[in-house]
Amino acid sequence: MTPDLSVHIAGLKLRNPILLASGTVGYGFEISEHVDLNKLGGVVAKSISLKPRKGNPPPRVTETPSGMINAIGLANVGVDEFVEKKIPFLKKFDCALVANIAASTIEEYEELARTLDGVEEIDAIEVNVSCPNVKDGGLSFGNDADAVGNVTRRTRKATSKPLIVKLSPNVPNVAAFAKRVKDEGGDAVTAINTLVGTAFNIHTSKPKIANVVGGLSGPAIKPVALAKVLEISRSVDIPIFGVGGIMSWEDVAEFMIVGASAVQIGTANFVNPNIGETALEGLRDYCVNRGLERLSDVTASYKI
Repeated sequence: MTPDLSVHIAGLKLRNPILLASGTVGYGFEISEHVDLNKLGGVVAKSISLKPRKGNPPPRVTETPSGMINAIGLANVGVDEFVEKKIPFLKKFDCALVANIAASTIEEYEELARTLDGVEEIDAIEVNVSCPNVKDGGLSFGNDADAVGNVTRRTRKATSKPLIVKLSPNVPNVAAFAKRVKDEGGDAVTAINTLVGTAFNIHTSKPKIANVVGGLSGPAIKPVALAKVLEISRSVDIPIFGVGGIMSWEDVAEFMIVGASAVQIGTANFVNPNIGETALEGLRDYCVNRGLERLSDVTASYKI
């Protein structure tokens, strides 16, 4: 028996549930020499803003126990160069392309969604709401349920493509945010984005990254991510892309058990750029050993 690894999520038919997470594989070219993108479910490109961004000053990344902290500052080439120079390379591959957008105002989110709506090669748009709202005193959109709802509603009107909202874990009730996404027309959520973290050099008494605080990712956050996915799947009927600390096929299966229909692999790409293919091999064997004809049957198989 050859198990069916395909999944349907947010209007997308993916050959398998493995996607590479935004910010960890650049624009696809950077990792394409190490993994066959044609074998994966999809790639989520690095966050794109309206205009190019230089990002934060270095150092911007530091290792931590079972993880890493980054404060890249959304450095990117801007939407025009992304469409003109990055898309042509990515369209050579037969996997889903998800564009991740980042902005400082709702109007910018709208314009980005409207611009990318006309790009045939883009299969879906993921909205990064972990950005400061400059019109509201700098509070992150992702920490305000009303702001998440407004961003979802306005970007929904600006595009007909599947719309995914990437949720912050730094809130007390992530299910409430997922419900706002669904109510405002979002097709799916990604759970979770990075946790807030910091690290200091004890010999210099200085922070290890110039921005002082950054986003914690890697195996250290997997239990938190699993709990957030479970919270959403218990409370809201909306498809979930699970992300956070996935390092193996076992981690993928665990995320699916608690409710994720697909996953995004992030930090593990820095450790093993071929992790996507390796995980697929393990998932095939997993299905055979459990007698599963379809991997998608695992999703939400934990019953309360």
